[in-house]
Amino acid sequence: MPKRPIRKEDLLRFVFVGDPQISPDGDRVLFSHKTINDKNKYITNLFTVTREGKVAQWTQGDSGAGHGRWSPDGAQIAFISSREDKLSQLYVLPTTGGEARKLTTLPEGSIGEAKWSPDGKRIAITFREQIPSHAKEAEKERQEKGLSTPPIEITSAWYRLDGDGYFADQRYKLYAVDVATGEHKLLYEDDVLGDYDFDWSPDSQEIAVIHNATKKPWVDPPNKQIYRLNMEGQSWRLEGLPKGEKALPRWSPDGKWIAYIGDVDESDPWGTRNLRVYLVAAGGGEAKCLTEGSDFDMGVGTLGDTKEASSGGFDWAPDGKGLLLQIGWHGEQQLGYLPIDGEIELLTEGRHVISIGNISRDGSRIAALVGNATTLQEVAVIERELASGHWAPSILTDFNHAFHEEVELSSPEEFWLDSTPNKDGSPSKLHCWVMKPVGYLEPRRYPAILEIHGGPHAQYGWSFFHEFQLLAAEGFVVVYTNPRGSKGYGENYCAQIRSDWGVKDWEDIETVTRWMQHQPYIHPGQMGVMGGSYGGYMTNWVIGHTDAYAAAITDRCVSNMVSMSGNSDFPVNKDQYFQGVAWGSHDEIKELWRQSPIAYFQNVKTPTLVIHSEGDFRCNIEQSEQVFMALQMEGVESRFVRYPRETSHGLSRGGPPDLRLHRLGEIVAWMDKYLK
Repeated sequence: MPKRPIRKEDLLRFVFVGDPQISPDGDRVLFSHKTINDKNKYITNLFTVTREGKVAQWTQGDSGAGHGRWSPDGAQIAFISSREDKLSQLYVLPTTGGEARKLTTLPEGSIGEAKWSPDGKRIAITFREQIPSHAKEAEKERQEKGLSTPPIEITSAWYRLDGDGYFADQRYKLYAVDVATGEHKLLYEDDVLGDYDFDWSPDSQEIAVIHNATKKPWVDPPNKQIYRLNMEGQSWRLEGLPKGEKALPRWSPDGKWIAYIGDVDESDPWGTRNLRVYLVAAGGGEAKCLTEGSDFDMGVGTLGDTKEASSGGFDWAPDGKGLLLQIGWHGEQQLGYLPIDGEIELLTEGRHVISIGNISRDGSRIAALVGNATTLQEVAVIERELASGHWAPSILTDFNHAFHEEVELSSPEEFWLDSTPNKDGSPSKLHCWVMKPVGYLEPRRYPAILEIHGGPHAQYGWSFFHEFQLLAAEGFVVVYTNPRGSKGYGENYCAQIRSDWGVKDWEDIETVTRWMQHQPYIHPGQMGVMGGSYGGYMTNWVIGHTDAYAAAITDRCVSNMVSMSGNSDFPVNKDQYFQGVAWGSHDEIKELWRQSPIAYFQNVKTPTLVIHSEGDFRCNIEQSEQVFMALQMEGVESRFVRYPRETSHGLSRGGPPDLRLHRLGEIVAWMDKYLK
């Protein structure tokens, strides 16, 4: 039976897997399993799969269960769920069978991270209590009395987060939960943002915590430091560490060292510099950079709309001689190994995206998710092949088998283009992909769409994109690239647009535009451009600087760098990544205005669809309101689709399923109208 083209409704049958965790003995992988039910709701539960591919379901119901973690002896699984009273609590489940036991009785709020102590007696968690006036009990009492919703009272610039909502002055705090009794004890609350990365010491007596050392981190240059914390709540700071960013502390198996990911630059809060691996003695002292001679970046996220853009994955090998890392490079994600006295070695290869989880007790197997541009992610283990000695993933699940058997997909073809020189005069190449329409026939010319990614410090690559595949199925050539500013191509490549958006990145877009215009299978008069977030910024920039495109879609965009500097959930630090702020001098505002696409909208003639969510805190919807108003006032054909405040910046990859389908329908209809 011939395969059919993909449809937008296929989203409803996808099985999404995530958060792989291998059991201590290496025999099973625990993971989250997410589907969409007939009530337009995501259902997430915990499953395991053996090395032989036998799947078992461990939690039930539609209340959700996630963040599953094996106990050190493998006898229990801890997880987070809101199955009782819709309150997020920590549960433990015996792996020999039986019912889950509710471990905590926390008030209404949100549990962040959870980690077992190596001796299995405690679980450290981060927890943030709900704003008291907005808790369910307070709301119920108001309804009974006919009272209005109270205001949110705010005293800090850090009071909301996209996809998380408003939390005002509430902050995550670090607690220790006794596994035997369920008693939780407050250990630490010293960060003004409540932003903690932590790890247990091997003897279970201490926790290494990374957080801001400054009282105004949204104003001051980055200065995260490492602290050691005992079970009585006493803490001390490791002396001798530089300022800058730090994350993911990892205590060595012998307890002598703490490894972390970081950067010493105090003026790069958006991370154009490479994040590197550092090592410091557990007692403090000078930190040693283990990746100084490498251009690999430990913070590369590979984008997709059927997975999260994970850039994590970092831990010690059990023998303490090195670290296993997730490496993003040239559109791929691989497993790497870093000896403490050597250079990074890539252990895997191939056109795929690997997201690693944890490591088995003996270090022989690593839990992972693996997918590529034509295959949805599945659960895998990565281990050394006995015959070749090479490391390779073994795919253990096949949840999306029926979908892949039924649907014909477009396979991307990669290519490189010579672009304009870098700012230092060195040559620059642009990494690109093209997906031809399903059923492509020569010598026909097809309409084409250029997709521009967000970030901007991320990368497109070998990820499965439902949106791209849908456009190819609808008869469009799909082109996507990683212009300068993208991650995965070294520090210099990424830094080309620091404080200077709309120059080198735009020159790369011009380069691929000229390429598209000269392909025998692309109709040069039927080209469209689209992108989201920074991709929306660049789409706005494109239509203000060229008439090469017959249609555009700007999604959750940035348009005005002046107003953007005051209304994003992440405050914009003055004179760090960008020069100037909206409340600065005339010259400072002028520099932001130069990089604002809206400043060039008197030139726009391209019919443009504007998409934005009212609940987007990252790029406020007023950015799109300005775009739509300018288009309307300039007489440009335009349409504005506003999604409700219950949605966020991540609508396209994690929003309500019906609205994700609606968005895809709007995209196809707009491009059909103006390119066909």
